[in-house]
Amino acid sequence: MGKGASLQPNIIKKILLSYTYVAIWIFLSFSVIVYNKYILDKKMFNWPFPISLTMIHMAFCSSLAFLLVHVFRIVELPSSMTREVYISSVVPIGALYSLSLWFSNSAYIYLSVSFIQMLKALMPVAVYSISVGLKKEQFKSNTMANMLSISVGVAIAAYGEARFDSWGVALQLGAVAFEATRLVLIQILLTSKGITLNPITSLYYVAPCCFLFLFVPWVLVEFPVLRQTSSFRLDFVIFGTNSVCAFALNLAVFLLIGKTSALTMNVAGVVKDWLLIAFSWSVIKDTVTVVNLVGYGIAFLGVAYYNHLKLQAMKAKEAQKKSTQADEEAGRLLEEREGDGLGRKSEAQA
Repeated sequence: MGKGASLQPNIIKKILLSYTYVAIWIFLSFSVIVYNKYILDKKMFNWPFPISLTMIHMAFCSSLAFLLVHVFRIVELPSSMTREVYISSVVPIGALYSLSLWFSNSAYIYLSVSFIQMLKALMPVAVYSISVGLKKEQFKSNTMANMLSISVGVAIAAYGEARFDSWGVALQLGAVAFEATRLVLIQILLTSKGITLNPITSLYYVAPCCFLFLFVPWVLVEFPVLRQTSSFRLDFVIFGTNSVCAFALNLAVFLLIGKTSALTMNVAGVVKDWLLIAFSWSVIKDTVTVVNLVGYGIAFLGVAYYNHLKLQAMKAKEAQKKSTQADEEAGRLLEEREGDGLGRKSEAQA
């Protein structure tokens, strides 16, 4: 009775902490998306330079991560991160991350916040397809059928979009493809090399890489326009607070995954998407049609089923792991007992 009573507060505390991590991530992700939309949209702040905005974020994150590592010494860099590992693992991930951020931020110039969240429902489809293509996951007909249902739902939502822009859709789909490839590469490259990175060290390695990859298109595309206009002068309050939000979001992502799981973040992402759609319709006054909602509803059910399958697979894997550990423990105890029996038999014969 006393033991159960002592365990209950610990379980409640763990649940409350998990909900806190989820709430922090949803709030920061929500804030960054709306803030970026405000800055980039021509009808709002009217600063349509997505590469520049992403570079500001990466420069801020790089500088702050450098200070936390080398000046304040809050964390230590992993000894396993050699130059070869950095080039083969971090550089490709940084390149994909820079393209994902560039394309996703660019999409806010052309599309509504609500429609972008609907298009992001294709992320499980992209991750699964790339994983199968790279032989990280096995092809399953029922899973692929579920992926097709998500795709059909997003297609219906796109058909009902009032502010449909083909270039904006292409940018967002490109962002989804790059982000999905990055997630698969993280799983393949970093986990296979046994590298563990915390939120700060991840930004320390990845953010400068992203900045450098964005520099070339920035010089060719946005720098000439910025130089000829007054847009080169930045509002330090707007961009400073926006960069702080972006840095905090990066930390929150790793905190949420580290303290809960990637599956929890996927489920929380669905809640965040519904909140953003409601906010976009009620506050920003974006048009959300019935066809939009029907299509996204179909995609939502597909994503929910996908998350359910992932949860069942995780539970089965955990149960198998516990069963294996129990069998190994039983075998070890049996060997010890047999050893004790032989020892006693030898003593009796002597």
